[in-house]
Amino acid sequence: MTTIKQLLDQKGHDVLTIGPDETVLRALELMASRNVGGLVVTENGKPVAMFTERDYARSVILKGKSSSNTPIRDVMSSKVISVRPQQTIDECMAIMTENRFRHLPVVEDGKLVGLVSIGDLVKSIIDQQEFTIEQLKGYIASG
Repeated sequence: MTTIKQLLDQKGHDVLTIGPDETVLRALELMASRNVGGLVVTENGKPVAMFTERDYARSVILKGKSSSNTPIRDVMSSKVISVRPQQTIDECMAIMTENRFRHLPVVEDGKLVGLVSIGDLVKSIIDQQEFTIEQLKGYIASG
């Protein structure tokens, strides 16, 4: 079983973060610059929430708020669920499926050490399956 630590070691530990007092417009600019769908909202280096494209659509656009003067604090998802580096990809997939979200902050000893998306997890699962298929092909061919 692949762990989140192993996935992050391959993918990288960079995490885009934003403070709760920054504007929605600033968050959108950050997300667009890195082509990501969510940011971890942090205070004093600790994750306190997520801000995603879904939050933008539902809490800004549909409510007629202005991106340039609405603080993240007013529209962020206040429920943040994080995982530990030792957890498996399967465990994280179950958490994402059950809670219906696409990003999980990775926290170790209270410190944000990474972020995984549903895309990261799916890619890892596909890579594992391809490896298994190649191993089976090699086994069959040699027998």
